[in-house]
Amino acid sequence: MNFATGLALDVRIIMNPELSIKKIWFDDDLTELLISVCDGCSTFTNTVYIAKQEILSLIDCLNIFKNHYYGGLEDITWGGFGYEYANGAFAARLHFPKPSILYISTYQQGRFFEYKEQQEAAEAKMYLKSEPVLLDNFIEELKDLDSGITDVAKLVCI
Repeated sequence: MNFATGLALDVRIIMNPELSIKKIWFDDDLTELLISVCDGCSTFTNTVYIAKQEILSLIDCLNIFKNHYYGGLEDITWGGFGYEYANGAFAARLHFPKPSILYISTYQQGRFFEYKEQQEAAEAKMYLKSEPVLLDNFIEELKDLDSGITDVAKLVCI
């Protein structure tokens, strides 16, 4: 409420729906990624470790998947779910139920920590929609991420 005028203020933060993958660390074997998923209202960010070749493998899979407009499914899983694994985990299912819309459901789990004498981790499920041309752009950005041209690849959503 604005106390000077007595009027309620409607302050909203505008967030664009997207899936963002940022390379934050790597060596000869592993890459650490910061993954942020925003559905337009909420954002969840976590980190995962992946094998060095997994981004290139994802690019290959997405290049095949992008042509499966009628019922195509592609699952992505990085990191490991559960307290036994280091860092966090990320899973996404990409689905083309019809040619013009790409549906993306994600599940993320953060790093485990001690809470009330138990091991707990923050988790989130998000549901996004995108379009085939935006998937094409994402694949190109993943190529740049893999080659080191950029540190971030984003799948813009609608």
